[in-house]
Amino acid sequence: MEIISLIQAPSYETSELKRDVIRLLEPLGGISAFVNRGERILLKPNMLAVKSPEQAVTTHPALVQVVADLVREAGGIVLIGDSPGIGSFQRVAEKSGIAAAARESGATLVEFNEVISLKGMGTFRQIHLAKAYMEADKVINLPKLKTHEMMTMTCAVKNLFGAVVGTEKAGWHLKAGTSREQFARLLLEIFLLKKPALNIVDGILAMEGNGPGSGDPVNLGILMAGVNPVAVDLVAGKLAGIPSDLLHIEREAAAMGLPGTSLDEIVILGTALSELPAINFKLPSGLDVQFGLPGFLKKSLKKYLTSFPDADKGKCALCGICRDACPPAAITIKNSVLSVDNARCIRCWCCRELCPYDAMEVKKSLLLKALTALNKQRSGH
Repeated sequence: MEIISLIQAPSYETSELKRDVIRLLEPLGGISAFVNRGERILLKPNMLAVKSPEQAVTTHPALVQVVADLVREAGGIVLIGDSPGIGSFQRVAEKSGIAAAARESGATLVEFNEVISLKGMGTFRQIHLAKAYMEADKVINLPKLKTHEMMTMTCAVKNLFGAVVGTEKAGWHLKAGTSREQFARLLLEIFLLKKPALNIVDGILAMEGNGPGSGDPVNLGILMAGVNPVAVDLVAGKLAGIPSDLLHIEREAAAMGLPGTSLDEIVILGTALSELPAINFKLPSGLDVQFGLPGFLKKSLKKYLTSFPDADKGKCALCGICRDACPPAAITIKNSVLSVDNARCIRCWCCRELCPYDAMEVKKSLLLKALTALNKQRSGH
């Protein structure tokens, strides 16, 4: 059985949060169950972009600092590292407050810039991951609970994609193409190459809507921890009220026969799911939700059930960030106009994820708009 610890935690105030994290980890044996004296422990927060903690894009610095303090008190040598989606590592660290957390806790910031070539775990023959990530004695994963326009939700498994360095992220999106299943399998194979020793989810301030970079902060008020990130994500999806058929990572993990894909395999200690208020996160507007249609209809109606990115000319600064980040090079800027080639677009939504001006909107067909409205009415989302 997979043990997941779940508690209500209303505040990022440091002393209160430290008590909550200690309480969270007690059912798992405490931090000392995961840290031996002298070990180099890498904390892997979400450091997606140059955003402040209040925007709920990055892991809150208070949680990073508290976990760093606990690891140091247990005798570990603390490193904090990631590879941001946009912006320099140092700028993201400073703006997110994680650089200050490192200074306060005596941890060392480690930019993921060197790679190690690794043999894949099945589908992918070779995967390059950050040298600092692979060479750490142990990894403690510190994801933020957010919605995600490609994968519906990003939490413990998806956060490990940060071990892919810089521009190689775009290459993997291009290889996966429009297949959510293929990209989910990549994320799971990255997890299997180096399993985190522990996953602690920042769900005090979570994100719903158009995550992971442009959604709406939502006060969820929970912390969650577990060893298996697949099991952690399953419980996170239940907490957020996300339909199971939209949790692509969980579905692919089940297809791979990985543990942690059924609540029957999981014991939740601390706060029971039934004790928490029912929450249905607003889902990303870019999802290609096809409402359980038969396979032959999905194929024949695909172009009418697909959404695409579209620039809001009033917000777009023509900075070129989305163009440069687009894996299939589907975005061009010509004569002061930004255009998206829908035929080339793979709907990874990197453009919306990385746009600093929230200028990339979602363009839907009339049929998809109608079906989306109908589905919301039926499901209560």
